[in-house]
Amino acid sequence: MVQRTIKGANEKLIDPVADSPGFDDTESRIAILGHPVHAMSVAFPVALTFCTFGADLLYWWTGDAFWARAAMWAVGAGFLFGMLAGFSGTAELLLVSGIRARAAPWTHFIVAVTLISLLGANWGYRLHGYESAVLPYGILLSACCVLVVGFTGWHGGKLVFDYRLGTSKGN
Repeated sequence: MVQRTIKGANEKLIDPVADSPGFDDTESRIAILGHPVHAMSVAFPVALTFCTFGADLLYWWTGDAFWARAAMWAVGAGFLFGMLAGFSGTAELLLVSGIRARAAPWTHFIVAVTLISLLGANWGYRLHGYESAVLPYGILLSACCVLVVGFTGWHGGKLVFDYRLGTSKGN
């Protein structure tokens, strides 16, 4: 067992979580030819969230019902693809001990579930009257989704690029 220490002025602190078995096991278990499914699938809900907000803005600007309908389809697809990305991400979180042992992936999980919930609410709000749903609440929900997807995407990227979680070499 490798002991990780944090050196202070005159003391050594031992990180008990870092010394737990499997802490360095961070390789993706849900992958296709070594490529993590979660990392590949999150691009769709991220892009569709931005598309929804863009379509809402275009509807507000032009009044053309096409944009309201496009926003409804975009947020619905974003929600469904978000569910798929969420299933693969949840599997990674629960199956890989080195990911599960850290606090940062749990934060990412909570924010991502919040995003999926907001996308689902946004879609559900539009299903019966997509034109009347855009202003004011649909566009506000879309703006909120854009903020949350920005945060969870940034946080997920930090997990991969800074902590090397879900990659073939965890450390």
